[in-house]
Amino acid sequence: MVTDLQGRHALVTGAGGGIGGAIARALSDAGAHVSLAGRRREPLVALALALPEGRALAIDGFDVTDEALIAGGLKRARAAFGPVDILVNNAGEAPSAPFPKMDTTLWSRVLSVDLTSVYLVTQAVLADLKAGGAKARVVNVASTAGLRGYAYVSAYCAAKHGVIGLTRALALELASTGVTVNAVCPAFTETPLLENSIRNIMAKTGRTEAETRTELAKGIPLGRLAKPGDVASAVTWLVSEAAGFVTGEAISISGGEVTR
Repeated sequence: MVTDLQGRHALVTGAGGGIGGAIARALSDAGAHVSLAGRRREPLVALALALPEGRALAIDGFDVTDEALIAGGLKRARAAFGPVDILVNNAGEAPSAPFPKMDTTLWSRVLSVDLTSVYLVTQAVLADLKAGGAKARVVNVASTAGLRGYAYVSAYCAAKHGVIGLTRALALELASTGVTVNAVCPAFTETPLLENSIRNIMAKTGRTEAETRTELAKGIPLGRLAKPGDVASAVTWLVSEAAGFVTGEAISISGGEVTR
């Protein structure tokens, strides 16, 4: 299936990371103009330069927890490519801590970055999406942690369950406009975020990197960790015309770890 996103404008948050970068590349390859939103300038500029000339815009300083910075970033995006009709809420973080040792600062930070940010950015883009009608798409990058529980990341699990709940509710509210709203739920994915988690596990358990990776992949029937491209392929399909009758879904991209 060839996906044609010519003339479309996609905003991807957290675009400087592994999954966000892969999604941005895939959408650009399909013809979309892509606004690359994130806090750090260097990875965003590097990605923009790697994409076809005029196809991408790096929007640094885009803090998904700050309404004023979101508004400023969207002003730059619209000036470059017009209204946003594809929104990919990808920004997030996953610090770990045993529940008894987790303080309210960590809890609040994770819910702000991983859940409230989806509300804030979607609210800011909502008028554009409604104007886009049946071609407009929202895809929220959740996690298998939004479909089940994992020890030591209770705040992350709570936030990602919230993202899926928000996805399903918003899908119903926007159905009459033609806008679709879906979530993708990756398993452990080969990204810098996972590398940090692996280092933390190694430090706490004494395992080698190979042992840690084997342990993480052990619960995945296909026998490997996810790759950013696995997630990007699903997102590209969801924003295409081919998925116009799919809304309110939380699609597991987990190699069989989480099934229905």
